[in-house]
Formats: sequence, C-alpha cells, structure tokens
Amino acid sequence: MANFVGQVVVLVWLGLIGGGSGQGKAREAPWRIHTLFSVECQNYFDWQTVGLMHSFKKARQPGPITRLLSCTDQEKRNYRGMDLAPTLEVPSMSKHPKTGDWYPAINKPAGVVHWLKHSKDAQNVDWVVILDADMIMRGPIIPWELGAEKGRPVAAYYGYLIGCDNLLAQLHTKHPELCDKVGGLLAMHIDDLRALAPMWLSKTEEVREDRAHWATNLTGDIYGKGWISEMYGYSFGAAEVGLRHKINENLMIYPGYIPREGVEPILMHYGLPFRVGNWSFSKLDNHEDGIVYDCGRLFPEPPYPREVKAMEADPNKRRALYLNLECINTLNEGLLLQHAANGCPKPKWSKYLSFLKSKTFSELTRPKFPTPDSLQTMEDKVQEQVFDEPGKPHPKIHTVFSTECTPYFDWQTVGLVHSFHLSGQPGNITRLLSCTDEDLKHYKGRDLAPTHYVPSMSRHPLTGDWYPAINKPAAVLHWLNHANVDAEFIVILDADMIMRGPITPWEFKAARGRPVSTPYDYLIGCENELAKLHTRNPEACDKVGGVIIMHIDDLRKFALLWLHKTEEVRADTAHYGKNITGDIYESGWISEMYGYSFGAAELKLRHQINGDILIYPGYVPDSGVKYRVFHYGLEFKVGNWSFDKANWRNADVVNKCWGKFPDPPDPSTLDQSNEDALQRDLHCIECAKTLNEALRLHHERRKCPDPSSLSTSNQDTASEATMSRKFGKIDTSHIIRSNTVSTNLSQESSVPAVTNQAFSSFRFWIVCLWAFAILGFFAIMYVMLSGRRGQKKRGKIHKPKRRFSNSGFMDTNGHDRHLRNAEIS
Repeated sequence: MANFVGQVVVLVWLGLIGGGSGQGKAREAPWRIHTLFSVECQNYFDWQTVGLMHSFKKARQPGPITRLLSCTDQEKRNYRGMDLAPTLEVPSMSKHPKTGDWYPAINKPAGVVHWLKHSKDAQNVDWVVILDADMIMRGPIIPWELGAEKGRPVAAYYGYLIGCDNLLAQLHTKHPELCDKVGGLLAMHIDDLRALAPMWLSKTEEVREDRAHWATNLTGDIYGKGWISEMYGYSFGAAEVGLRHKINENLMIYPGYIPREGVEPILMHYGLPFRVGNWSFSKLDNHEDGIVYDCGRLFPEPPYPREVKAMEADPNKRRALYLNLECINTLNEGLLLQHAANGCPKPKWSKYLSFLKSKTFSELTRPKFPTPDSLQTMEDKVQEQVFDEPGKPHPKIHTVFSTECTPYFDWQTVGLVHSFHLSGQPGNITRLLSCTDEDLKHYKGRDLAPTHYVPSMSRHPLTGDWYPAINKPAAVLHWLNHANVDAEFIVILDADMIMRGPITPWEFKAARGRPVSTPYDYLIGCENELAKLHTRNPEACDKVGGVIIMHIDDLRKFALLWLHKTEEVRADTAHYGKNITGDIYESGWISEMYGYSFGAAELKLRHQINGDILIYPGYVPDSGVKYRVFHYGLEFKVGNWSFDKANWRNADVVNKCWGKFPDPPDPSTLDQSNEDALQRDLHCIECAKTLNEALRLHHERRKCPDPSSLSTSNQDTASEATMSRKFGKIDTSHIIRSNTVSTNLSQESSVPAVTNQAFSSFRFWIVCLWAFAILGFFAIMYVMLSGRRGQKKRGKIHKPKRRFSNSGFMDTNGHDRHLRNAEIS
C-alpha cells in the first residue's frame, strides 16, 4: 500500500513540474534519439543516477534513456538500485579480463560496445547522446539542432587533453592532425558511433598499456597514472575513423563557473566542488553515501534564491550562483521523489521541502533552450580585424596584472596603478591577487588596487612543486571563470612595469585571432626540440611576453592551455638545460613564459610582435620611439646611482610612512654630449621618479604624519634600505645589451641621505648638561677634599661617566642596534 501511495505521489509531482514549464509533452523529433550513460554498482553512482534521471524527465529530452550498468557477479548479489533507471547490464571490465589491470573507466566504451551488439534499441535509433552520470540536464539535447551532422559529431571542449598535440597522438593514431580535445557531452549519428565504438575501446586499452607515456608533460594527467586513458581512447579512436568534431564551449558548464553573457548552458557537469556563500558541495565527499536508500535524508540544503540576490549584486555572478542552487536542488528533488518511490514515509514538513514543491521552483527549473550564442562552435568564431575607423566606437579594454600577498609586489602595484591613471589607458584595471588563506589573514594591501582574489598555486596543490610564476596563468583563468568581463580586448601586464601611455588594440592593430605582444628573444626553446616536444605546431611558436593585447574570445580559449602548458613544461625537468631553454639558472623558472608561447602555438595564435611598446630602463632607446611601458626587471644605473628591484624584495616601503627608494640624479647633471646615453639615463630617472611619486601619493592618502616629525623612523628606513641593498637578490633572467652600464655599485651611493637635525640638537644640549653637571661636581669635591685622596676619588668618577655616556647615547641614537641587526642578517 505504501509503495502504491508513493507511486501516486511521484505521478502527481511529475505532473506539477511538467505543468510549470508550459510544455505538457516532450518535443516531437523528426529523428529517433537515444541517451546513454555509464555507471557501476555503487552507492556513489546511484545518487548520481537519480539526479540525472530526474533532470532527464524535467528537461523533456526526446527518446529513451539507458543506463549501462557494469557490475561483477558479487556486486550484483548485494545491489539495491536495479530499478533506478532503464538499465542494460554490462559485464564489468573494471579489472581487465586479460591483463588484470584495475581501471573502472574502461567500462564506458565497453558498455557502449555491448549496447550496440546486444540492445534492440540500438537497431531503432538515428542519433545518440552520451553523457556522464555526474550531470544535470537543463533542457533537451537535440543533436541536429546543436549542429551535429553525420561524420561531424558535436562535443564539449576538454582543453587539458594535451596528448592530442604531441608525441602521444603520433604514437596512437595514424591521423594525429584529426585528434580533437573533447569529452563530457557527445552527440553523434548512430553510424558514426558504430564505426567509433570498437576503436574507442581498443584505443583505451592501448593508451592504458602505454605506461612509458603516462607522464604529465605528455598526457596532462597531473597524477601521471594513466587515469584519463579512456578520454584519449575516445579522441584517438575518433581520429582513426576520420571523425572531426564541432566543438562547443557553451553548452556545458561546471557549477561554480560564471556563464558567458548571452549563453544559456543546457547541461551542468558537477565534477568539481562548488559553493554558495558558506555552503559548499563536492561529489567526492559523498563517495560511499547511501543517501538514495536513506529515507528522508537529502544533501545539505543550500541558501534560497532571495538570499543569493541579497549577497551578490553583480548580475552575472548572481546568475552563476543560481546555477549552483539549481544543480543541488534538482539532485535533492530527485532524491525526494526516489524516496517516495522506494516506499518511504512522507517526510515531515520543512521550509526547504515546501520550496522544492513550490511553483516558484518549478518555474525556475523549467526546460532551457540554447541561445544563438550557446550554439556557436569554436570553428564558427570568425577572426575579425579591428580597424580604427572614423566614427566607429572603440572596443572596451580591461587591463590585468598578477601579484602575490607580499610587500615586494605591493610597491610594484602602487607604481603600476599610479602610472595606469597617468597614462590615459582606457577601461579599468584589475589586480589578480594570489594568496593562501593564511597569508590573506595578515595581508595589509587589500586597498592598493581593484582586486580579484585568487587561490594561490605557488605550491602546486597536487604535485607540491614550488613555482609562484604559475599564479599568472592560473589567475587569468580564475578571473575569466569567476568575474563578469565585459571588455572585448584584454591587456595583460606584469607588476614590475610603469605605463607611459595608452596601450590600445586599435593603435597596435590587435585582432581576434591575432594578438599583439613584445619580443622575448631569449626564449630559444621555440626554435629547438623543446617546441617539438610541447606543441604540435612548433612553427607557430612566438618568442613573446611582457605586454599582451588579446581578444577576449582568444583568451577564453587560450587561458586553460596556458596553464596546462606551464605545468607540462615545468614537469619536463629533463629539458631545463640552458642550451634548450635559455634559462641561465637551468631551474625551469621561465616555464610559464614557455607555457604561454606553446599554448598560443596550439591554437595557432600568431602574434604581431612589436618592439616599440616596451623598453627596459638601462637600454638605449631607438630614436623617435615613444615607448608605452618601462619594464624594470633588470638593474639599471645612472652614474653612481642604481636601482635593482630584487634588492627591495623584503623592504616594506608601502606600509612604513614615507618609505621610498633612493632618489635618482637630477637630469640637469647628466652629460649632454652623448645623445644615446642621455636618453637612456633620462628613461632610468623617469622610471625611478614615477615609483617614488607613486609612493609619496600613497603615503599622503594614508594620512601619514609630517615626515619632519618622524626622524627616528627615517633613520630606521635608511638602515633597512642599506641592508636591502646589501643582501637583496639580483634578477639576471634577462641579458642587458652591451651598451648599458655595469651593475656594480657601492652600497653607500645607493642609500638615501638622512638628516636628523632635531635629534642632533637634542643630543647637543644633553652633552652640555652633562658637562656642566660634572664640572660642578668636580668643583664641590675640590672644595671638600684636598690632597692625593681627593684626586683618586675624582679619577674614579670618570669611568662610570664614560660607560653611562656610551650606553645612553649610542643606544638612544640606534646606530649600534642597526649594526648588530645587519651583522645577524
């Protein structure tokens, strides 16, 4: 009886959620569609099955759906979930019957092959949609409406499958040029699937057995365990049978990511953790969860939509949070219905259950349909040249730069942001700040610039490798996925730069598919075996960096590759040699720069290389060129004065009032006889003055007290400056041209002059007072005593006087204290 009541409840509820969509019947399809997904006999897959099946019904997907269930005989004896979905039982290949290799992911291609051979449904279908269990459908997936054709399947983009671009594809397919980095969502004609499926399985076995090529730099698998062999099996199998995919980045989204404006995803893939405020969800936290069979228990309820509306003002970020809610609420709604079907008693009333049953929720989760922007594939995006046409509005620009939570990056931030406002650069600027949670607790520089906070990858979360430079591509990717970016072109700079004028795509002729950058000639790996190992298009490798102007569409496609290629090059320790990379330290420190060049080569993004945008202070400028950026990554000097950013790595000139760098010489003192040397020195002076002016204005904004009242602090600052110059590290990752000045400089010449007139006056009067007191004391003693005995006592008075004088004045002045600190350092 309870089971009957439960079924009635299910039918009533399904009628309710169907009525809210305004579409009482599934859409009529001119061709037959069948949806497949693969699972195993585990609680983990059972709750995913409930979620996918429920969303399948809500989405009004045409045609039937089949769960390909891979179980061993032992697992099947104790399995409780046989009625969770229309099911085809498949012999488990988790443990390979021939090799004994434990690899459950192989069940997916094995299940498809089994379905094609043994299911009658496979004989009565035109199109097949293949999904993963950890997905929620938001609307119908109609292959031909998505652009699929016979011989041209539609698939989602899996950019991390770097093996399509290197030796791995050459080893495992005769057509490496046809290898597509795809997965997740697959929609293809049944004839294509019949040709592909056996190759998918055999190529999976082949890649899985190729242990010699499991390395991260070849596969992109950060574990190096061959765990994504099945994905490569699909891509290599498709290449073998000549299938080229229409790759779509818009149809599927990971909860936690921000959808692009104008795009309506129709599939959510909750393979990664996601959160809303203090609430979060990760599928891996529920690996052994029997929640399907635990009456009345749901996943923790998330915030309500009205709470999200209050917590997030940005409409696009708010839309992303709504997607997170939709994902978990659809899972919980499915579990609630499944519990009723299992014969569970009616759960007690709660506000959350009332919301799940409400018309409001039904309306929020009605079927969604792709927008024109959603249907745009990667190959549809035509490269468009940007021209500076009269009357045509210029595209929006956004400038970004990457930093970390350290004083070293703080003073660079102050300098760059100050110069940005002086330069006339259009658009906004954003600092991408990579910090650990612990660093952020104590960080004082939150207000230095408009900031997007990024989890630090300085210590790689999976490999443990310490490589802070990886934060740059990781931060750009995070910003693209979590910020509402409305600009058409992005300008990427480094923190150690000073802007001198605007950097615009219309002036430097940047275009979609044609970014602009500056030359980095020392990246010799673009011309040797390094490029051949890390990109399938070594001829497209450009030796560029520093300043980047790129169209947002290119950056969205490129950012993930930039990160993965950086990881790949960083992991390739066998090729760190100076003769291969140009890295004089042979430590892989410029892996991020190669990650950029190799990632761009993968997409055949050929740069317009412009040497008139950036100059290093200390280099002789070309006559008549108005450089837009100073990049002070190297030491530069004018006469006996010099500046090297590395010597100020630990100096906190931002948070200490009136902290500054040594003032450069006055331009009027320069030698006017050599025009090249004069222009070089003027650039050096301009760079240093801009940095100091930025710091001065920063201290004024902080309302620092009058510097004349901070004499003691100035002494401290001077001593710290001395120590920084003495013990700072030298950045020699680039080679200065021979016409620049040498880098040797005396410590004394670089320390700011410190005046302390107030303190000197005070010390003078103290000395006078002591002298007067001592003379008076001598006079009194002379009157009271006479002879040799009195003279002896007066001699003893001098010793404590000198000891007290030394300990008092030297300690008060602070000099011996700083000398001791310097020796200890």
